Amino acid sequence: MGATAEQREQVVSAAIREISHIATLPEITLKIIDLVEDPKSTAQDLNEVISNDPALCSRILKVVNSSFYGLPGQIASINRAIVMLGLNAVKNIAIAASLAKLFRGGELTPNFSARHLWTHSNLTAACAKMIADTLKLGLADEAYLGGLIHDLGIMVEMQFDRSSLIEVVRSVGTRGDGSPVGSMLEAEENIFGADHQDFGLALCKKWKFPETFQRVTGYHHRPLELAAENRTISTVVYVADHIAGGMKGGFRLDHVSLDLDPKVLDALKLTVAQVEDLTARLSEVAATLDTSL
Repeated sequence: MGATAEQREQVVSAAIREISHIATLPEITLKIIDLVEDPKSTAQDLNEVISNDPALCSRILKVVNSSFYGLPGQIASINRAIVMLGLNAVKNIAIAASLAKLFRGGELTPNFSARHLWTHSNLTAACAKMIADTLKLGLADEAYLGGLIHDLGIMVEMQFDRSSLIEVVRSVGTRGDGSPVGSMLEAEENIFGADHQDFGLALCKKWKFPETFQRVTGYHHRPLELAAENRTISTVVYVADHIAGGMKGGFRLDHVSLDLDPKVLDALKLTVAQVEDLTARLSEVAATLDTSL
């Protein structure tokens, strides 16, 4: 028997309170998010904030110059990076640099480590961006960030109650190909009283992330439960999550099957042929993607 809505809320609230001293975004990242959300902000405003953090500058330039973005020549300045990629893309790289610190949790079991989850999150982000570009949604940056944060709830579980997460992983079990035997979502419900979607949604609320990203973390396994006008990024991430789950070295414990719901594909107007093409392209990206923590 599942937890009641009230019990679920109590569990999730307790977890967020417990990890609040750990799961806090750096002040500079919060400033960057505020800047980019403010329509009056300029590239120069963003440049001034980022330039105060040499480590963040270095990380952004490393990502910008990676093969993933395929920009001509080497980009040597943050200002140039902002001009080439736009404010949103640079904001996402800054958030990624901050989030990476949360994924330094080591190996929990032979079948699960925070590093595997971070690799999977980066692959999902890359695939979500590809999907948005393929469908010409004009939402590539939002899709990328949605993919990056979709499984944040699992990191909440790890920080809140490591032993219970280990119990979840062990109770799910895996086959020789790495696929799960049981349902991770059901195991989370039974052991935590909530699943990682609930925890992720609550953390994004705490961080005051836009509602789009709250919905991604809270509904990436069930995007069609959202109203049609609010589900685009969540459906994109749902597909990207499944495709990335099939890549080597990632994470797929929360997918009993990698088969895509035809109704989600219909909602996105994404064809099976396009999915096959995206899968092949992501395999190429996976070989070059920098997921260092």
